[in-house]
Amino acid sequence: MKRSALLWILSVIITLASAYYQRVTGPTYPVSGRVSLGGKELKYRLERSSGEAGDQPIGIATRDPSVKGTLEWRRYKTSDDWTANAMEYRDGALSANLPHQPPAGKLEYRITLDRGGERAAIPAEGPAVIRFKGSVPVAVLILHVVVIFGAMLLSTRTGLEFFNKEAKLKRLTFWTLGFLAVGGLVLGPVVQKYAFGAFWTGWPLGTDLTDNKTAAALIGWIIAAVAIYKFRNPKAWALGAAVLTVVVYLIPHSLLGSELDYGKTIKPVKTGLQKVREDTTLENSVVKEGHDLDEVKRRADVRVRRPRARLRQERCGPSSTSVGPAEGDCREGDHARLPGGTS
Repeated sequence: MKRSALLWILSVIITLASAYYQRVTGPTYPVSGRVSLGGKELKYRLERSSGEAGDQPIGIATRDPSVKGTLEWRRYKTSDDWTANAMEYRDGALSANLPHQPPAGKLEYRITLDRGGERAAIPAEGPAVIRFKGSVPVAVLILHVVVIFGAMLLSTRTGLEFFNKEAKLKRLTFWTLGFLAVGGLVLGPVVQKYAFGAFWTGWPLGTDLTDNKTAAALIGWIIAAVAIYKFRNPKAWALGAAVLTVVVYLIPHSLLGSELDYGKTIKPVKTGLQKVREDTTLENSVVKEGHDLDEVKRRADVRVRRPRARLRQERCGPSSTSVGPAEGDCREGDHARLPGGTS
């Protein structure tokens, strides 16, 4: 078998191994384990990423109706109290829902199982954290994954060209650079926009490690491409860029990823009769119930204006319904009432 074929096979193995490692070590990979209750061993798998349009179902198979479950949750990195929901037993499993959150919103949650007074906490090591995201078109997501791991494959193969006496660096280097640019700087931001509402959340705009590591790999390959024309030993630069890319791909996906700051985005807004939270959750709930968001806001505004209109009528006369620049001011044509009810 030719050396080139062996290098391609080795490149495929390295790429698949790094893809698997990245997949199972990321913060969005489900938490799984076993717990013992009532002499039986129960398996669980808790989701840590949700692209659902509505609430996220959480379940655990018990095959025992005598086992009761409670799902507790609260917003991540807040001082919120825990909200407890009783889990419903159906078809051999306990289940309950986590409320839908805005893109990049996170909830921490835990499950407590009870059977005749014996209890078990899931997960045993502490609450699981789930991040919510918007829906990404399947075609866009598949294309992004194929191109970005194609870049990894090409990067590895180009770096292994170091061991060929007659290295063909130029073509491989520019193919690698092209795949990395399209996958990381074009398709990656599109996926990010669908999922979290922003094209780029890495440096200098944020701390998203996925964006930052893509930028680092791209810079490495730009230097390797320049080395073909400017430096004496371009093979060494290509090998260095390939090693950098492998290290980058070994960093768990979504580590330090987009995260909603509830303290900055959730603000109470006075409507005259009540306080409404001005956030995406409100808009989603309004739309979910089939109401028009603009109409709901208009009605809330009317609730504020009506008390003002009544106050104006008391001061300016029953025929006056307009509201001036200052609350209670009478415009020209209005009859201001004097103390004692005379005009």
